[in-house]
Amino acid sequence: MAKNLLIVESPAKAKTIGSYLGDDFLVKSSFGHIRDLIKGNHAVKVDEGYAATYAVPDDKKAMVAELRNLAKKAEVVWLASDEDREGEAIAWHLQEVLELQEAKTRRIVFHEITKPAITAAVANPRRIDQDLVMAQQARRILDRLVGFELSPLLWRKIKPSLSAGRVQSVAVRILVDREREISSFKPQAAFRVNGWFQPTSTKAASQAPFKTELNRRFDLEEEVSPWIQMAVQCDWSVKAVEKKPAIKSPAAPFTTSTLQQEASRKLRYGVTRTMRIAQRLYEAGHITYMRTDSVNLSETALEASAQAIRQSYGEPYYHRRQFKTKSAAAQEAHEAIRPTDFTISRLPELEKDQQVLYELIWKRAVASQMAEAKLEKTRINLSTPTLKEEFVAEGEVLLFDGFLKLYLESADEDDQEGNEDDSNKEARLPALQQGDLTPVDRLLATQRYSRPPSRYTEASLVKKLEELGIGRPSTYAPTIGTVQDRGYVERAELEGVERQYRVLEQQPNSALVKQTLKEITGADKNKLRPTDIGMLVNDFLLQHFPEVMDFGFTAKVEEDFDRIADGQLNWAKMLDTFYQPFHQTVTKATEESERVNGERELGMDGGLMYSVRMARYGPVVARINPQDPEAKPQYAKLKAGMIMEQLDLADALDLFRLPRTLGEHEGQGMTVGAGRFGPYVKWGDLFVSIPKVDDPFTLTTERAVELIIAKQQAAAARLLKDFPDSGIQMIQGRWGPYLTRAGENYRIPKGADFVSADEAQCVQWIEQAPPPKPGRFGTKSKAKSTAKSTVKSTAKSTVKATASKPTPKGKAARKVKT
Repeated sequence: MAKNLLIVESPAKAKTIGSYLGDDFLVKSSFGHIRDLIKGNHAVKVDEGYAATYAVPDDKKAMVAELRNLAKKAEVVWLASDEDREGEAIAWHLQEVLELQEAKTRRIVFHEITKPAITAAVANPRRIDQDLVMAQQARRILDRLVGFELSPLLWRKIKPSLSAGRVQSVAVRILVDREREISSFKPQAAFRVNGWFQPTSTKAASQAPFKTELNRRFDLEEEVSPWIQMAVQCDWSVKAVEKKPAIKSPAAPFTTSTLQQEASRKLRYGVTRTMRIAQRLYEAGHITYMRTDSVNLSETALEASAQAIRQSYGEPYYHRRQFKTKSAAAQEAHEAIRPTDFTISRLPELEKDQQVLYELIWKRAVASQMAEAKLEKTRINLSTPTLKEEFVAEGEVLLFDGFLKLYLESADEDDQEGNEDDSNKEARLPALQQGDLTPVDRLLATQRYSRPPSRYTEASLVKKLEELGIGRPSTYAPTIGTVQDRGYVERAELEGVERQYRVLEQQPNSALVKQTLKEITGADKNKLRPTDIGMLVNDFLLQHFPEVMDFGFTAKVEEDFDRIADGQLNWAKMLDTFYQPFHQTVTKATEESERVNGERELGMDGGLMYSVRMARYGPVVARINPQDPEAKPQYAKLKAGMIMEQLDLADALDLFRLPRTLGEHEGQGMTVGAGRFGPYVKWGDLFVSIPKVDDPFTLTTERAVELIIAKQQAAAARLLKDFPDSGIQMIQGRWGPYLTRAGENYRIPKGADFVSADEAQCVQWIEQAPPPKPGRFGTKSKAKSTAKSTVKSTAKSTVKATASKPTPKGKAARKVKT
């Protein structure tokens, strides 16, 4: 047995560290947290100073027993979990559960998993930082209290099985606010005029016409049309030429937030995927710790990057920088995310996703220590005595590439708002001087519409959360993942709508050419969009818990956690300050608030009232005759992409186009309808789901027949035996063969020889089956749910099944729902 037991939280991390330490160390993994708050409402005892009750989960007990046994035999136990609050809490739980003596326990931390870093950490152990532990415990307890008090309230007031979290709810609010901005946005049209002019000076005469833009917009076609017809006849000349130097500086090395943002822009990675890959790179010793809000680089890293830049690019490309983090809460003792070895730009042995993320991290870190790019920007103004407007041309020439030789940071859509005309910039403009004539080559007036704010991507939402001071590096990815898992947010796949715009082109000595062109507006892909239930929950919480949903208040709570970690605030006092008013608000909302379903009347049509509301299985439009009190309402589900509060009467009428009749197939009618699980084609007793790629409102008869035949073929392939006289069929199910008769399913006894079973044997299994258990899945619901899957007796198929061990014939079948 080794003298030293070193415990980390990851097997991959254990393998890497184990390769650096000698035979005196045994490196084991705890596989993350070894215990958590117990389930239920009794995990936190508020009246006892927020005392928490923890338990080791069943799947961790064997591993804990092994670690406890190894710890007893070891002379020294080293706790080497991550350096953040979560890692400190893991170390504390290990110490508590394994009953480690403080005299034989060492806590070590490191920013990177390299041999020098591990050796230095072992040489400089410390005790567990209780302030960090309490900061993590305070967050965990507070989130448990908030979730366990808000969730039952949402069940009663909105819909069963809902849940709410403190930070997640604020993240949803950001998305809801943005969606309503987009919904209320009214686009404004204006004509943008571009002109192409022919240089006539001796130096530039051989060049092609250069592009400019007019310094004025026109609201109406009636205004721009006569203007360009007049402008094309004018004598334009150079009014002014302005040249000035400019520089571009590199971005700082990655923090958790900026890595998630840039990986989304450049690699199209979601934040969860980015952090999963970064975790593997860190555990393999390729990069430094990936949960950090610091842009600081160590002296060792600065020297290594300088050497790499000088060797690869030369001295002119090197410029030493030490970035400072803007956030006051950032820990400058930590480092930015960087490669552990600056001489390695590529790691071909890695999987592709790890390789491209590593290259991104390497380029960003190296570029941060490279020289600025030097440019020359040129601006040319063209004017004419006849008109007051001017055409402007802008261009820039790269004089020295500097860090751009290696890396350029990308931008979000919102950062590009207002820069849609960058395409007008040309790399190099003709050599012109003041007074040079520039005849018109052509003028183009294009109608353009103002754009609404962009929906958030995962990366831009992380950026927004960071700007507001909400969350920390370790919480961004879980927060965004949770709101999607709970169904409050979805990735928008919106096709957009067609819109017309006008284009007018005027050339010298030619007639004005007018065109009407089309474009798609409102299309979005992989953007975050709140769902209807997310908007309902947001509005309810905002009405009854305005302080909890306030951005500033949530940021203050994060600051309080930071103060706890720094030893400046008592964790129990902080919890009490938040929880007591919150608990009173929950009690008040429970007693006074009304049930919410978002119901809204849309209007009357043909004597029928249409309304929209949230039903048990999602948003629906209801249609009812208000003059007939006994009439039952009819319901239609919303189409994908529709939002309740944006729905109008026309949309509602369109939804009631279903069910619709398609025609016949083999003498039976086909209809398209919409059910709880989506649109379907009904043909006789057969129900066929319509794939998402097909629109139920435009589905053709031919396509419906294709879907029906495909369903029949799939069902026939599952049919093992068919006994028409008794109405029994043997079907190959997901978990094995089973029997079905009259809409009821019956499990074949375990180990029974179903291959050679005849009709009499199948009848016996069914007759000896015990009655179904009472409860949620009664006989009625079974028949209803299995009727669709019953294979038509007319299907012809021969399927060979693998025989299993026979069972005594007297053993009864069990009646089950499949």
